[in-house]
Amino acid sequence: MSNAPTPQSDQELLNARLEQANQQLLQSEKLAAIGQLAAGVAHEINNPVGYVYSNLQTLDTYLNDLFRLTEAVDSARSLDDLRLIKQNIDYEYLRDDLRDLLAESREGIERVKTIIAAMKDFSHIEEEEFKPADIHRGIETTLNVVNNELKYKAEVVREFGELPEVECIISQINQVVMNLLVNAAHAIESFGRITIRTRQQGDTVIIEVQDTGKGISPEHRHRIFEPFFTTKPVGKGTGLGLSLSFNIIEKHQGSLDVDSTPGEGTCFRLTLPITQPDLNE
Repeated sequence: MSNAPTPQSDQELLNARLEQANQQLLQSEKLAAIGQLAAGVAHEINNPVGYVYSNLQTLDTYLNDLFRLTEAVDSARSLDDLRLIKQNIDYEYLRDDLRDLLAESREGIERVKTIIAAMKDFSHIEEEEFKPADIHRGIETTLNVVNNELKYKAEVVREFGELPEVECIISQINQVVMNLLVNAAHAIESFGRITIRTRQQGDTVIIEVQDTGKGISPEHRHRIFEPFFTTKPVGKGTGLGLSLSFNIIEKHQGSLDVDSTPGEGTCFRLTLPITQPDLNE
């Protein structure tokens, strides 16, 4: 009895290897994208940490002044002496500024926590299971990760509709949204606007990322989803972002379309089924 592999088993093995190669490419591109964003994320964290550190130095000075006042309670010869110390340390200003200092420091720490949580959510490269997910939360996570790429290039406008949870691999959808947002920022030459729209349409949800950038020329439009095709300068892009985004959306049985007018801007439209048919048969 022959143990030779059948053509079908050869094909299954080839498909498995192709899927494995695609996953490795996907993870490599994701890690490369996170690497490119790392400097921006470090800057985003450094800002609040910087003013929290500055506030702690001010707090040290304030505490020394307050300790002078409290320690004088036991040694002051009269109430007038205490009042004089209170006046010298400008107690009223110190009290009000302490409240502002603590509120600002708390806000800074919350910002750092938000960025770290976003990076943690975004970097789940091992996630491969389709689960119901909150698309808006995924978009907000992605916006937190790419904030430093966007804030100097565009105002971000959210036009969110009511959406149900969507059966998807949310980390992969986040990666697609990140690619579209970063591309939108790169397409804007000075300062513009990036609009993110969401809506439900029948049994699908639609996510649109529209920019007021330079647009895509007609001769390039049919090639933008080709692997390694890029119009960016050497070293500025791998040419894999849109190609892998297209593959991710195909894997989700959705579609990724583009409308673009040179000189006016581009709109990428991502359509996803609310439930995955193959998973629910």
